[in-house]
Amino acid sequence: MIKVITIEREFGCGGGAIAERLAERLGWKLFDRQLTSEIAKLGEVEESVAKDCDERLDSLLYRLGKVFWRGSYERGLTIANEKIFDTDRLVFLVQQVIEDSAKAGNCVIVGRGAPWFLRGRPDTLSFFLYAPRSEKIRRLKNRIKDDVEAVELLNRVDSERAAFVKRYFGKDWPLRPLYHAMINTLLGDAACVSIILNLIEAVNKRLQPGHPI
Repeated sequence: MIKVITIEREFGCGGGAIAERLAERLGWKLFDRQLTSEIAKLGEVEESVAKDCDERLDSLLYRLGKVFWRGSYERGLTIANEKIFDTDRLVFLVQQVIEDSAKAGNCVIVGRGAPWFLRGRPDTLSFFLYAPRSEKIRRLKNRIKDDVEAVELLNRVDSERAAFVKRYFGKDWPLRPLYHAMINTLLGDAACVSIILNLIEAVNKRLQPGHPI
């Protein structure tokens, strides 16, 4: 039986709202912003610090400094602050939180590399949500009143997500074979939720003993 849904999404397509609506319909726990809170607790940092690393790479200057430090004559020593919080540590903690959430089951997980960490699990379905640029701008303008800021974020966030996936999983984003379905949110939130619910039902029937493939 399907116990976990992962939602990957283009920025501005409404993926978070659709995931929230889906979780409500299923009566399952939603992990979206809540994931950042859990990661911050594990990393013993403020939530704002975890959010700054969320689905993006550290700055080039910071990464070069880290490489220099690890490549110095002291590389055999333990770094003084083992709790330094950067994207490497974030990814390590994210994997723990996501895998623990999947084990508990009955949850909808948004982004954070969840389709990668949970790929191959027979109880998990992964979806990619996208939309035309005009639709994403329309949705963003409902949340962000500054049009210039909305367009800047639209241009930047997905490129950061692509760089994140390339760095930590070595693949292009989005990788189509990773997902069970890709859905255009121009259809509307309710339609997207219905499509996912219907697919869950269809897969659950298929997984029943004796059901034809």
